[in-house]
Amino acid sequence: MALADTGKVRSILGTVPIAVASSLAVTLNLVTPAQAAPREDHASGHDGDTGEVTPLERATVTSTIAGAAQTSAASTSVAAAPSTYRVRSGDTVSGIAARFGLSTAAVLALNGLSWKSLIFPGQVLALAGPVHAAPAPAAPAPAVPAPAAPAPAATTTYTVVRGDTVSGIAGRFGVSTRSVLAANGLSASSLIFPGQKVRIPGMTTAALDTPAVTPVAAAPVAAPAPVAAPAPLPIASSGHVVALTDEMRANAQLIIRIGRQLGVPDSGIVIALAAAAQESGLRNVRYGDRDSLGLFQQRPSTGWGTPEQVLDPTRATLAFYGGAANPNKGKTRGLLDIPGWTSMSITQAAQAVQLSAFPDAYAKWETSARAWLAQLG
Repeated sequence: MALADTGKVRSILGTVPIAVASSLAVTLNLVTPAQAAPREDHASGHDGDTGEVTPLERATVTSTIAGAAQTSAASTSVAAAPSTYRVRSGDTVSGIAARFGLSTAAVLALNGLSWKSLIFPGQVLALAGPVHAAPAPAAPAPAVPAPAAPAPAATTTYTVVRGDTVSGIAGRFGVSTRSVLAANGLSASSLIFPGQKVRIPGMTTAALDTPAVTPVAAAPVAAPAPVAAPAPLPIASSGHVVALTDEMRANAQLIIRIGRQLGVPDSGIVIALAAAAQESGLRNVRYGDRDSLGLFQQRPSTGWGTPEQVLDPTRATLAFYGGAANPNKGKTRGLLDIPGWTSMSITQAAQAVQLSAFPDAYAKWETSARAWLAQLG
C-alpha cells in the first residue's frame, strides 16, 4: 500500500471506535501490535493525492466494520427453551440440551431417562425453563415500611390412582420428589396405593390438569365450590404413541408371541413391552451400562447368561417372563416369579424384574405398549 493510501485509511480509522480501528489497523498492516501510537506520516504530499477519502475506500472499511459487528451480535444469541420438544430424526438428548442452553443431565432427569436411554422421532420431551437474559438493574425502591411476613404456602392433596409413583406425582405438580416424601413422612422405599391421599407442598398450574385433586388452604378460608374431578390422565407423556421401526416391530412381535405361548396375560405382555422399550428402545443392542446387553439389558455378571445368551432375543424374553420356562432357574427371577405381580403397576412389576437405577422410567411407556399390543395382537 502506498504511503498516500495509508494516510487515507488512517483518516477513516479516526472516525470509528478505537477497538475496531485498532483491529483493522493491524489487519491492514498499518501498525504492528508493538506500536503504542501511530507515527506521523510525512509522505502524504505526493502529486495527485488530495488527502480525501474516496467513496470506494469508505464503503470498504464501513462494510468490514458492520460485518464484524453483526458477527459479534449473532454469536451471543441464545434460543429460548420451550416447555416441551417433539423429537425429530437425528436428534440426541445432548444435542437438544445444547440447542436450548440446558445441561444434558437436567433433560435426562426431567424425563426419567438414563444415559443409555434412547429417544425416537415423535417422542415428546419435557425441557427445563427458558434461558433468561440477565435482569436489568432494579430502580431504587422508595423508602417504605418493611413488608409483613409472607403467608404460609398453600398445599394440595392428591388421590393416588393405579400406576402412580411418588416421583411421577411430584413431576406432574412441578415439585421435587424429596419434598413430597418429606411432606408425607415417606422414605424412598415407601410404597403408595390407589385411593391413598398424598400431600403436595405448594401449588402450581399443573394441578389444574391433575385428577382427584382437592385444594386445601393453609389458613382458614371459605370452602371452594365443589368441582367434578376430570378423568384420570394417562401416565405416558401426552398419551403419545411412539411409532415402531421395522426392527422395533419385529422385537415387539417376538415378545408378544412368546408371552402368548407361555399363557402370560395381556397385562404381563404390556409390562414386558414397556421394559424392553425403556431398556433398549426395543432393539437388540450390543452395548449398555457396565456389561448390560440385548433387548432387556440383562447383565452376564449377575447371572442372566453369557453375553451370547443375553444377546439371543428369544432367550432374553423367556428370562424376562421367567416361570416354568425360565432358562436361568435358581439364578434370576422373571415376571412370573414375582409374587403378586398382577396387582402391581407397570412400573413396580418391571422394576421388580429389572432392578433399574431409574425405577419410575417404565411408566411413560404404558400408552405405547398398550397400543403396540393392540396393533400386533
